[in-house]
Amino acid sequence: MKSIKKILMAITLLLSMTIANAQIKNAKTETVKIYGNCGMCETTIEKAGNIKKVAQVDWDKDTKMATLTYDSAKTNQDEILKRIALAGYDSEKFLAPDAAYNSLAGCCQYEREAKVSVTGFAKTKESDREQAKKMAGMENHENHAETPKKDQVAENQLKPVFENYFLLKDALVKTDGKVASSVAKDLLTSLNGVKMDKLAMDVHMVWMKVMKDLTADTKSVSETQDIKKQRMVFMSLSKNMYDLIKVAKYETPVFYQFCPMANGGKGANWLSKDNGIKNPYYGSQMLSCGKTVETIK
Repeated sequence: MKSIKKILMAITLLLSMTIANAQIKNAKTETVKIYGNCGMCETTIEKAGNIKKVAQVDWDKDTKMATLTYDSAKTNQDEILKRIALAGYDSEKFLAPDAAYNSLAGCCQYEREAKVSVTGFAKTKESDREQAKKMAGMENHENHAETPKKDQVAENQLKPVFENYFLLKDALVKTDGKVASSVAKDLLTSLNGVKMDKLAMDVHMVWMKVMKDLTADTKSVSETQDIKKQRMVFMSLSKNMYDLIKVAKYETPVFYQFCPMANGGKGANWLSKDNGIKNPYYGSQMLSCGKTVETIK
């Protein structure tokens, strides 16, 4: 009976892989160990790793092995494993954040082994002493010193994005569609220049969500000098930029501002380095219309 059960499980796995391959373009299949205990773990791991028509994860609670099938043009093994790590599950490559692991149900808290943290350390050679500290779970100031370095990389990458956004806002304040179009082209270049694998994990996750819309909106602004069209697109551009700057931060406080008259009376927001109101949706017509609703530090 046991052998029959194993055969049936193998057939089921094979069928699921076949279906996944049929739905996912540029399909690539790999296996990797992911730590967990039970059926609840299986549900969480697969949900965290799956993306419709992009990535499919099948995890076996007995062997702890996961079969990853994904569109190699849109994602990769590391991206999938990072999402799973953020859900609380260690893999051969990434260690889940302690907070995520500690939030798992008691039955799901598997025995952990030391690995590279999902938010953690650069892949460089280390001394035996440093490696022993990690194996023993001894976090000290040397460990924590690595995080600001990665944050600094993220900040340096995103700074041109934020700077060009602010320049675009200024062009709209001046009701200058030509300059706004030109600045939008610079913003598009800075967006395309971001290497998302270098971003800190929390920033990376938001970037994945907003990148497509940010790029599309910026492209729309760059392709027209019609100030009305530019201002309409700037509404959604600002919303996604707000989500990004909330996690990535900026070198100085940023003010999230709101105009109740914009968007046909529905209201619209924008970001500014200045607390004083300079309305990009109306310019000199209603320059001071609006208020600061949040300060991002």
